[in-house]
Amino acid sequence: MKKFGGIATFIDRDDINTDEIIPAKYLTEITKQALKPHLLEDLRLEDGSFDPRSEEIKKASVLVTRSNFGCGSSREHAVWALEVNNITVVIASSFARIFRQNMFNCGILAVELSDAELDRLFGLAPEVQINVDLEREELIATDARDSKIECSFSLNPFDRELVAAGGWLAYADQKY
Repeated sequence: MKKFGGIATFIDRDDINTDEIIPAKYLTEITKQALKPHLLEDLRLEDGSFDPRSEEIKKASVLVTRSNFGCGSSREHAVWALEVNNITVVIASSFARIFRQNMFNCGILAVELSDAELDRLFGLAPEVQINVDLEREELIATDARDSKIECSFSLNPFDRELVAAGGWLAYADQKY
């Protein structure tokens, strides 16, 4: 089974849309790999605290953000950009419906937590390791001072199977 978790990057904003995840000018690329250097390059935060070229984002395999992640168009390229950058988990209070399903289809875990739980996770930032136990539907976040937060989440059984398999294609190979 695929491992979920790792170093987390925190993006404290609601409504991060697919154009900010991967700008539309890259939709003509014919490989997922070509999307890799452009992940989040158009994302801007009001306080200027996010740099998509930072080492922090390059090392991350978990994104923690706020509500309505992946809104905008339903393009799968935005999920592919996460996938080729080794993002295995995105944690938010909500996701755009089609985007969330595209994540599962590509083997990326979408974890929905309450705003209060997200506030607790953001309180641990910036140096946080998040480990996910998919079978138990739990995650443990640990900061540099060894402070820990445990959170539970829920998935429907089919989405859990899709993600555990590594996405739709791997799932189909196992089942059919």
